[in-house]
Amino acid sequence: MSYSNDWSDIDTRLYKRSVKAFSTVKNMLSVKMKLHADTQVSQGDIFLFNHFSRFETFIPQFLIFEKTGAYSCAIASSEFFKEDTVLSRYLKTVGVFPHNHPRLFPLLAAQVLRGRKVIIFPEGGMVKDRRVMDNQGHYNIYSRITGERRKQHTGAAVLAQGIEAFKATIRNAYTARNHAQLLRWKEELEFDSLDELLLSALKPTLIIPANITFYPIRSADNMLLTGVELFAKNLSFRQTEELLVEGNILLKNTDMDIRMGKPIDPYEVWHWWNRYLLELVASQLTSLDEVFSLHLAPKNWQQKLLGAYFKKSADATRDQYMKEIYTHVTVNLSHLAATLIMYCLENGQQYITHQAFFNSLYIAVKRIQGNIHINLHRSLLNPHEYSDLTSGTNKRFEQFICVAKHAGLISEQECCYYFLPKLLQEFHFDNIRIENPIAVYNNEVRPITAVREAIIDALNDCDKINPQQLAIWYFHDECLDLGWEQHAYRKPRFDDINSQETATADPAPFFLQPTKANGMGVLLIHGLLASPAELRNYGEYLLQQGYTVLGVRLRGHGSSPYALREQTHEDWYASVVRGFTMLKAYTQRIFVTGFSTGGALALKLASENHPEIIGTTAIAIPIKFTNPAFMLVFLLHSTNRLVDWVSTYEGIKPFIENDQEHPLINYRHVPVKALYELSQLIHEMADFLPLCTRPILIMHSDNDPVVKVKSAYKVIDAITTASKQLKIIHSTQHGILLENIDKSWDVIDEFMVNCANKFAPTQIH
Repeated sequence: MSYSNDWSDIDTRLYKRSVKAFSTVKNMLSVKMKLHADTQVSQGDIFLFNHFSRFETFIPQFLIFEKTGAYSCAIASSEFFKEDTVLSRYLKTVGVFPHNHPRLFPLLAAQVLRGRKVIIFPEGGMVKDRRVMDNQGHYNIYSRITGERRKQHTGAAVLAQGIEAFKATIRNAYTARNHAQLLRWKEELEFDSLDELLLSALKPTLIIPANITFYPIRSADNMLLTGVELFAKNLSFRQTEELLVEGNILLKNTDMDIRMGKPIDPYEVWHWWNRYLLELVASQLTSLDEVFSLHLAPKNWQQKLLGAYFKKSADATRDQYMKEIYTHVTVNLSHLAATLIMYCLENGQQYITHQAFFNSLYIAVKRIQGNIHINLHRSLLNPHEYSDLTSGTNKRFEQFICVAKHAGLISEQECCYYFLPKLLQEFHFDNIRIENPIAVYNNEVRPITAVREAIIDALNDCDKINPQQLAIWYFHDECLDLGWEQHAYRKPRFDDINSQETATADPAPFFLQPTKANGMGVLLIHGLLASPAELRNYGEYLLQQGYTVLGVRLRGHGSSPYALREQTHEDWYASVVRGFTMLKAYTQRIFVTGFSTGGALALKLASENHPEIIGTTAIAIPIKFTNPAFMLVFLLHSTNRLVDWVSTYEGIKPFIENDQEHPLINYRHVPVKALYELSQLIHEMADFLPLCTRPILIMHSDNDPVVKVKSAYKVIDAITTASKQLKIIHSTQHGILLENIDKSWDVIDEFMVNCANKFAPTQIH
């Protein structure tokens, strides 16, 4: 196949139309592309990506254009250019070059000098097994052509150092005032002025290594495969496999993380003698073609020596950028689980208990979070996505196990996962993504030794981890969860409500440990619309008495009323249970104190009769409200749901404005959905109140402006235990605990002292 010496320039109008079409298609697909980059996109010249799927080869150039407006060139197989077709003509006009063009490097170098970007996949083909290292830890991949493993390509390094050499030639011509030569280069490279040519020569040529990670990998049937099979019979196994895997990436919720690494300047790997020799040779070079012929057709010993140095430097640069690519994998839960399984098999362990697996993964996640050199998938940074690992209810883990079972890699019996022999079988290159996705995940993360080390350490520690260390991690998760929630609901579309909010008090959960502990702890639960700030002063008061104090944050609070609208009363209670679990690691004698809705949740926890709970205080429990409009909540909520179902409008009245007692702590707007959830919790109280057996103190204001005092009497009557007290506080306010009205703190103190005496440590089972 012969090509002309030149190549079509980019048709910018067609390129822009292609980008627009790409954006339209992208919005229709289920793959979620996320580009992780700071200044690399604008700084870089040559962008390198790993290669796992066919469609990803079309994506980087469009993302770069969206970010910077810069045009990109790419390299494609010569098969696309064998004939003069619509596709081949299109590829030529949007900057795609055949891989075997005899002037490939000079043509690409000219594009870079003019400010264009170049996209290269240095693996030279799809690496379906993600195996990029051999057993000795050297980077190499399987070659479909030879059937053997080979090194990744040095083309990007050759291109970059050739461009640097030509830039040195331009600078040399400026120094020598070779005006005629400079004018010729200006015309050939289509610069508007000599100043632009010089600026291009002064800019370092930067290689940007980047990693593309897909998560999760699926191999179930999909619409793309079904559609193709309708029109194309007798698909090869390779075609079927690619349609299965890549169809699922495109059509089912899949994260595509594109993470750019540290820029690499090939000039930095050159020794001083390389640079000195380049200065000598620069005056001898007159074109890009001569630069890229130094190794194959040198004109003298200096050029021959420089060409040899270039080849050696290209190998070093190649190793450098491949390491950057492979260590920028976006690590996800499947990577950790696969690494754990393969490590167990390597050490002759054929099974693992459920809890050991769950705990090992959680411990590894928390330890890896502290490693700034590991790039974690957002699901391993957001506690809402991983904090349920230890309970065995994590959805992402269940999806991983389901795929592994379906592939015949794992079986489950009683309380154990058993690793099946298929995990260690060798599979054809085109089979492995379907037959053994666990091996693919393990291979992908293998270059990051810190991940493997974290998994091994977690597995060794899972049965002997200090409960207080787990509690510290759990509390850290609660703090992280608030941050994620605040970030999620800070977007402009929530400004209509957020901009009117007045709360400024710190909404973070708090964990207070006394210098001289009395051996008891207090779990504090705030009310609806508030945050832990509501009980912070009271918590400090308890701390001074020697109590270990934990103030929980009910999900949806302290961030935005929109966040609260998305929660259920089960979510609030889950926050309480997590707090109780944390506090148990520090003391086996616990008081639970809740205000308003927090009081109802405290009683629900008390109804489970945990032996660690020796007393519960519930203040201003909301059963009967002074505002009769609360009776209409169910109707309004149902109407909102109906309107939301039949239109894009979010209900008739999704929020009600709240007359706050404490505007620096409470939301100003009440989600109708939250009031509905509260009504559901109130309804459940009839079932769980009679189950309480430990001492309970009920407190209420006699002139509460929000909740009728008769609520307290209804609650105390429903509690069947003899160890119950009712205390009416003289006040016209709802927030009696926050302001210590009528010495309410003293009342609780007396109650707790009596409980502590009644349930001495020897009585706690």
